[in-house]
Amino acid sequence: MRRDRAMRLLEAVARGEVPPAAALDELALPPVEAVDGFAQLDHHRALRQGMPEVVFGQGKTAAQCVAICERLEARDGGFLVTRADDATRTALAARFPGAAANPLARTVRLGGPDAVDRGVVVVTAGTADLPVAEECVETLRALGVAAGRVTDVGVAGVHRVLAQAPVLAAAAVTIVVAGMDGALPSVVGGLVRGAVVAVPTSVGYGAAFQGLAPLLTMLNSCAAGVLVTNIDNGFGAAVAAWRILQSGNDLRAETSG
Repeated sequence: MRRDRAMRLLEAVARGEVPPAAALDELALPPVEAVDGFAQLDHHRALRQGMPEVVFGQGKTAAQCVAICERLEARDGGFLVTRADDATRTALAARFPGAAANPLARTVRLGGPDAVDRGVVVVTAGTADLPVAEECVETLRALGVAAGRVTDVGVAGVHRVLAQAPVLAAAAVTIVVAGMDGALPSVVGGLVRGAVVAVPTSVGYGAAFQGLAPLLTMLNSCAAGVLVTNIDNGFGAAVAAWRILQSGNDLRAETSG
């Protein structure tokens, strides 16, 4: 159950629109649900963390993903599946006609809060980094954040990213997705005040070692405070950005209180 749904339920009880016993029955639903012997769904994750469990599609069959998503949709009203292959996307689209499938991101999304602009920009070094960046954008969308995009501004033509300096400077969080030498997050980190989350990708020739070279470059960034995710982990970068935004909201709430 999402926190906003639980809050609406409690407010309805306070207004006398929902009997307390009915609300108690809904809140008393088991927090963990077994699915056909292959999954254990954590339905209370959204209450604890503010975001529901997300389905990692890689390694699962299409039928398993559909079965899991049926339970998530019934309890939470929607779902997000990452690393969904062609067969899984097709099966989910057939079962949930209202779902949004993104072949480039390899994601399928249904429901979720309305997306609003909260000052997150996703930057790619090259066009080949777009699949990871789109996974990041889709994850943010599922979390209620409409992200901006700045594409193909790698350091091979550094004037391209410098031309975007005003856009980047206005961002609360900048997510930088880059392969090859992985130098772009250091450049961005030296230009902006907001948080920078770096995502190394497996794009590059042999000595890039499937993303290990840009990962090490980003970990050794001379721009202070750059955060680094795992290789190709656009999902993790999106959640990190969302947590940063949530922390800012909590701090403002405490200060105003």
